[in-house]
Amino acid sequence: MERAPIHGIEVFLTIVREGSMRAAAEVLGVGAPAVSLQMKALEDRLGVDLLFRTTRSIEMTDAGRVLFEAAAPAYRDMVHAVRKSQESAKSTTGTLRLSLSRGAYITAVAPVLAKFRAENPVITLDISWNEELVDIVREGFHAGIRLGDILAPDMIAVRATGPVPSVFFASPDYLKEQGTPKHPRDLLKHHCIRYRQPTSRAIREWWVTEKGQETRIDPPSRLVFDTVVGVIQAARDGHGVGWSMRTTMEEHLRTGELKTVLEPYARPLPPFYIYYPEQNKRVECLRLFVDCLRQQHRQKKAQR
Repeated sequence: MERAPIHGIEVFLTIVREGSMRAAAEVLGVGAPAVSLQMKALEDRLGVDLLFRTTRSIEMTDAGRVLFEAAAPAYRDMVHAVRKSQESAKSTTGTLRLSLSRGAYITAVAPVLAKFRAENPVITLDISWNEELVDIVREGFHAGIRLGDILAPDMIAVRATGPVPSVFFASPDYLKEQGTPKHPRDLLKHHCIRYRQPTSRAIREWWVTEKGQETRIDPPSRLVFDTVVGVIQAARDGHGVGWSMRTTMEEHLRTGELKTVLEPYARPLPPFYIYYPEQNKRVECLRLFVDCLRQQHRQKKAQR
């Protein structure tokens, strides 16, 4: 399919609308000779004369009238569409679509949600909870929020939290029956409940900190879930020891359904980041949300 000479048509329409090449040149911000050359290039490409040129005026030929009557409305619609697109990107209204895990919501989003909604009451947040790392561009999301070690590549990433505290946990009944582990090596003798990352299908490694050194441990497990909720529920049911971020556990720890173990050894998880493609950085509602996350992170960092 032959590409339409959009720029040349814009020059032609401007000449007709303004009544002269000199006036068109002022509107287009170029010199009159450049307008004349662009007009000639358009006529040469189309193989027809579009304008009668005299020393006093410019008139359209029959071919010029056909082009003007067809192109002028289409050009106005195109200009209107461009303006609407620009206004949409700059608008503080509309819908912001986010993909994130339950842990990301509890840790990064929940602390800023009330403030963001109060400051931006006409922005709708459309949030999809998903443990799986989805293709946010293909699925139509503006941004995603994930731990820093599982971010999608080729994205702008902005830190939303500090390192995320983690905990080892088990139910009181399990600990009463099996005993409480005192050292990470004791986990090799316990029933451990592991988490499989849905996207990579890899079982998440367990890490501990001892005397300033980080060590990976790989306790055997006969119970694996691809959701953190599954790991927590199995631990509540007394099936073994789990490991997860503390923010997802607070309610169960407060009620006593679960107890922490090995607290001095639990290594923090990586920070959460909000990430998005380059083309979304000018979306105003996303910029406002990113700024809100940044401000929250700075405030928490200053309080430490």
